[in-house]
Amino acid sequence: MNQLDETIAGLKFSADGLIPAVCVDCETKQVLMVAYMNAESLKDTVKTQKTHFWSRSRQKYWMKGESSGHTQEVKAIYTDCDKDTLIVEVKQNGAACHEGYFSCFYRKLNDDGGWDIVAEKLFNPDDVYKK
Repeated sequence: MNQLDETIAGLKFSADGLIPAVCVDCETKQVLMVAYMNAESLKDTVKTQKTHFWSRSRQKYWMKGESSGHTQEVKAIYTDCDKDTLIVEVKQNGAACHEGYFSCFYRKLNDDGGWDIVAEKLFNPDDVYKK
């Protein structure tokens, strides 16, 4: 087993083999998205310096930007004290959100209990994903 395999094996993945990965902008530290990695996607992320994930909803391995072209260049990876969560600092190319926003966190809870959109759309998802 090489060093990377040993490091990944030392992380605490959930019973279904996943670990949350919080992706943040490397310059502003803005949270862009939260996704899940398995050992394979984390290893590929380290090797390629592009983020790879496991989709719980689609039960599918994927690389960020594979269909949109909006990739993430990995600058650093951190784990917490329990080794059960990752922070991945990235340079975001285009938008992180599949709905067209730079960050997936574009809604803010207002005083009336509803959600306000607090960001501008960078692209129309129908144009990018050909829905």
